[in-house]
Amino acid sequence: MKKLFKISLISSVLSASMLLSTAVQAQSSAPIQCPGYEQGKTTLVGERTGKKVQKAFEFYNLDQVDEALEVLYDIDASDDFDKAYVQRFIGNLLAAQDGQGMKALGYLEDAVNPRVLNDLEHTQTLKLLGDLNMQEKKYSEAISYYEQWMDITCKQEADVYTRIANAYYEMGQLDKMIDPADKAIALYEEPNKNPYVLKLTSYYERKMYPETVKVAETLVQEFPETRQWWSQLGFFYMLVENYKLALSTFEMAYIQGHLTKVSEIKALAQLYATNDIPHKSAEIQEKYIKSGLIKRDADSLASLANTLHQAKDYEEAAQYYGEAAKLSSDPEHYRKQGVLLLTAERYKDAITALNNALDRGAEDAGKIHFSLMEANFYAGNFKQAFEHVKEAKKDSSTRRNAAAWEPYIREKAKNRGIKVS
Repeated sequence: MKKLFKISLISSVLSASMLLSTAVQAQSSAPIQCPGYEQGKTTLVGERTGKKVQKAFEFYNLDQVDEALEVLYDIDASDDFDKAYVQRFIGNLLAAQDGQGMKALGYLEDAVNPRVLNDLEHTQTLKLLGDLNMQEKKYSEAISYYEQWMDITCKQEADVYTRIANAYYEMGQLDKMIDPADKAIALYEEPNKNPYVLKLTSYYERKMYPETVKVAETLVQEFPETRQWWSQLGFFYMLVENYKLALSTFEMAYIQGHLTKVSEIKALAQLYATNDIPHKSAEIQEKYIKSGLIKRDADSLASLANTLHQAKDYEEAAQYYGEAAKLSSDPEHYRKQGVLLLTAERYKDAITALNNALDRGAEDAGKIHFSLMEANFYAGNFKQAFEHVKEAKKDSSTRRNAAAWEPYIREKAKNRGIKVS
């Protein structure tokens, strides 16, 4: 924005210098080709004012802006055009200085309100007032000046429409952002991301997610080299529950090396699991836990274990639940480890894990006793199995199944010559 002001200022000052030369006076107001617009006559500053303006320009040309302003402040012009011309010059100089935006606005508004400036000067100032009001967060005023500039010049510029869309965003008028953003998109000779982002923001913040997806798709098509659009499109597909397209988008982004954030890698892993490809999900999680991108903590290890469980890789799932349990001391992690070890027929290890769960105050104690009964039974520990079946019978959720097992345990223990009660 500051660079834009500097360019406008140089143009204005050069015009001021040119006006002092009679050889180019007639060119000071370029014709405006706008239907119905009545061309204004070319007006020149008076001789007395012109000399002081020339002096100010000389100071400016030496980068002595404060000295130039002192000269301009001292001008007491009586003619309306001279007064407006000097105010415009002061406003342009102030606009290029940090912290002088509001003061510049006052001078520039006083310069355009009488409508006595030459056409080129008037329209340049209107556009600058739009830019300066944007800088000062006076968004409604900015839009008004941009529209005045367009009405008079019949010009349409992509950058101006982009600023108008941004002004509507800043004012919270999200629905009004779309039209200027679309006009900006149509006017840019080369694709520009800014109006697309404004459109996307408008739709997203209004929870118009299908429309948001369409804009995100266009961003990927127009700017395929920009990694962030790929992941955003993937997340938006997830938002509308199109998990197959979400996965294909994240997969393509991953292949191209566009996924670098933890949230993106986790989303890819989640999408593999959601689309019934748990082995790939586990592979991604394990890779990035080992690399350190995904923090090796109880939650990430338990998530990996859960995915391996889905993939029916019970022993490896049990291993990771065990690692999670060591970090968390969570009885639920020990319980899941024990159940998986039981499924994998590693009965001794299952007993250890399930007892750890009980020792740490696990909920659903009846279910754990039932699992311990099974593990001990298959390990040949009939006495211990019988003790756990009695505990399991105390829980309403496992009482029926435990009661069915009780005579079976008695019979097997009797056949082995073992007394269980």
